[in-house]
Amino acid sequence: MASGLNPSQQKAVNTLSGPLLVLAGAGSGKTRVVTYRIAKLINSGIRPGRILAVTFTNKAAKEMQQRTRELLGGKLREKPEISTFHSLCVRVLRRNIHNLGYPKQFAIYDRGDQESVARAALREVKIANESLRPGDLLSLISGWKCGSIRPAQAASMARTDKEHLGAVAYRRYQSRLQTSGALDFDDLLLCTEDLFSQFAEVRSEEASIFDHLLIDEYQDTNASQYRIIKALAAGHRNLCVVGDDDQSIYGWRGAEVTHILRFHHDWSGATVVRLEENYRCTGEILKIANRLISFNKLRHDKVLRPARGPGGKPRILQFPDESAEAKEIVEEIARSLRVDKK
Repeated sequence: MASGLNPSQQKAVNTLSGPLLVLAGAGSGKTRVVTYRIAKLINSGIRPGRILAVTFTNKAAKEMQQRTRELLGGKLREKPEISTFHSLCVRVLRRNIHNLGYPKQFAIYDRGDQESVARAALREVKIANESLRPGDLLSLISGWKCGSIRPAQAASMARTDKEHLGAVAYRRYQSRLQTSGALDFDDLLLCTEDLFSQFAEVRSEEASIFDHLLIDEYQDTNASQYRIIKALAAGHRNLCVVGDDDQSIYGWRGAEVTHILRFHHDWSGATVVRLEENYRCTGEILKIANRLISFNKLRHDKVLRPARGPGGKPRILQFPDESAEAKEIVEEIARSLRVDKK
């Protein structure tokens, strides 16, 4: 099964117990390693249903499911749990949210529903639309929730006039959601975190469902996701996280790169594997990329090495905006196609 894996990939796949950090550089075969590791766990005698793999998008989860099924021949009676964070949290909440005063059949509000609640909350606290629009309030609330900040904390953290107004409306917005027996998308994480922190028996019961956790794109986890992972893995410590601190770009939505930077401190005795062989780019491109990222001091040391040849020297182009950039790329592709046809 492990044929075609390089030595670093093999080490990540074959490290089956204890905390494991896989630093997967760009183009280094990250998804391949995750799926091969799931298959290896199952072939080593771990029940598929005792394995949980979590990623950030439905597309990535479906790709993992398909690749794992192909590796195992598609004959499993029981499947490993492969899902997004939010899908995982929905399942946890359906079983336990009554502890927080919500109905088990809670609604999950979409953007239109949220705007209606936000508009009502703003009217209730007599904030004019010119001062704070419903969309702006939802943006503030989502930012707070991604940072694991509840209504009671938001007021003390507000800095601008708009944030102070938003903090007042946030309390009413959340109260209206709960009265309606509804959650918004960000609440799926926050309420799961609340369940685990406030109800030890719920935390213990949910953690007992799985013996192995694999977390994809760990550099993109926010405060709630970090604490949910810790609650689920603290007992068995069979936690494998895969990610790349050099690709952490979602700080604006609450992602904290410190989670991947301090993993070996959070989980004593952690094994660290670096995937540095790049299968996507030529050597000349990687030479520039390695030089550029080396200026970032808050990162794990790693250097991407090309599996392909050196290639031609890249050109560095600058454009006034994204429209001009897109136009030039399209025109260059068209020029290349015309040359190829001659």
